[in-house]
Amino acid sequence: MTTIAGVDVTHPDKVLLPAREGGDDVTKADLARYWEAIADVVLPHLAGRPLTLQRFPDGLDAGGFVQQDAGGRAPKGLHTVDTPRRERKGADDVVHHPQVTETADLVRLVQFGTVTLHGWNAVAGSLERPDRLIVDIDPGEHIDLAGIRDVARAVRAAVEGRGLVAFLQSTGSRGYHVVAPLDGSAGHDAVKAAAVEIAEAVAADHPDELTTAVRKDARGGRTFLDVGRNAYGQTAVMPYAPRARPGGPTATPLDWDELSRVAPDQHDVRSIPRRLARKADPWAGLADHARALP
Repeated sequence: MTTIAGVDVTHPDKVLLPAREGGDDVTKADLARYWEAIADVVLPHLAGRPLTLQRFPDGLDAGGFVQQDAGGRAPKGLHTVDTPRRERKGADDVVHHPQVTETADLVRLVQFGTVTLHGWNAVAGSLERPDRLIVDIDPGEHIDLAGIRDVARAVRAAVEGRGLVAFLQSTGSRGYHVVAPLDGSAGHDAVKAAAVEIAEAVAADHPDELTTAVRKDARGGRTFLDVGRNAYGQTAVMPYAPRARPGGPTATPLDWDELSRVAPDQHDVRSIPRRLARKADPWAGLADHARALP
């Protein structure tokens, strides 16, 4: 056992994520120290957000699961936020989502076997009023990296053409997210409708390459502009969260001039602390650019 940020981490040498080519395995202690090292940057992005966890208590190779409610076995001291259920009412009409308010919460989640954090587009106290709009670019079968980048630029133009400010994040997987901060004046349904309108407009300009079809068998191998994260209770991967893949590639906020240089899965839990030591967080001022829906 070792203590990190005041939290006892048991089995610190347990491998949560195997190495990717040319790298090292990521242990529980490695992941806990990763979060500790970047906590000052990441905590503002997580503040108040109900989280859904992707947990791998015995490591990636042993399989994992998704958990919304912190449950009775959550680490002692972990903060939570209650969110009302919309689909059913009764004795258990809320979900007790994990919430990160301090560095220790991040380490507590690692002790819980958590690899990836997915969060709401709204925060406690304003759960019905999202503070961001997201278009997730999910690459199709026949698109290369240059093409994915062109799609991101097209989505940016559509977002900014509607009076919003577009921010960019690699997903740590195959694509990018284009994110627009909102002022919280609109509800989920209005934000979802705006996201649908943006995605459909972009797809209409490139119908052979892009689609908004939710059903995979209707996409015909085209790149999917996914706006499904813009709804009550839906989540997106959080900034700087590692993905459940070898080496822990991270969802990484980017400046737009980095799009042509940074691949979606380029940064990982080893490189991010070095990156943030030499470069300011590109999303540090995201909330300052919040706008109302047009």
